[in-house]
Amino acid sequence: MSITRRSARRSVRILGVASASAALALGVAGQALACNISEFSAEAKCDGNKGTIVVNDQDPSGTPATITVFSKNAAGVEKQVGEPQEVKGSVVGTTVTFQENWKPNATYRIHVKAGDQVDKDIKNDLVTPSTACKKEESPTPKPSATPSPSKSTPAGSATPTPSASESSSAPASTPSNAPSPAAGDSNLAETGANSNTGLIAGVAGALVVVGGGAVYFGMRRRGSNSGS
Repeated sequence: MSITRRSARRSVRILGVASASAALALGVAGQALACNISEFSAEAKCDGNKGTIVVNDQDPSGTPATITVFSKNAAGVEKQVGEPQEVKGSVVGTTVTFQENWKPNATYRIHVKAGDQVDKDIKNDLVTPSTACKKEESPTPKPSATPSPSKSTPAGSATPTPSASESSSAPASTPSNAPSPAAGDSNLAETGANSNTGLIAGVAGALVVVGGGAVYFGMRRRGSNSGS
């Protein structure tokens, strides 16, 4: 069966359309696998009491990229944060962390360099939260220690103790020049011999004798009366 010219032209046309479709599909697939700046994101986080800046690379092609972070002050002056870090993206995302004690509402610029595909900053600068990772607490003043009263006795209030030299130098008792009482006088004073004790004893003895005689004579008289 011979192929006509018209059929040949149709075949060539179909092949051309198929080739164009294949090229378009390959181009779309290539663009889908290529690294893109939109696949990078950054976030300010807290690691305990310390601040961090985390950059996420969600590039399915896994193209190696270099991340550099810069802090920006109000005047627009930039300062690099730490050292650039390498990252290789993935479908689920791969992260790199920069240690940075950021302040509230601070601004950072994140630059991405991935081969000859990306050499750009992440769209929109990163602005940190309005609350720091750790609030600065004012130190609580410590109460001043109240001095306790001293228990020691003041030196001036102590009663002075006479020294040995002072006690030894005290004058001895001076003997009196008055005549001492005689030994006899002192004995008489103690026994009462110089008083009226003897006279009183004699009168008492006489009264006892008189009383005894009266009792005796009374008893004899009573006996004689009973006999008669």
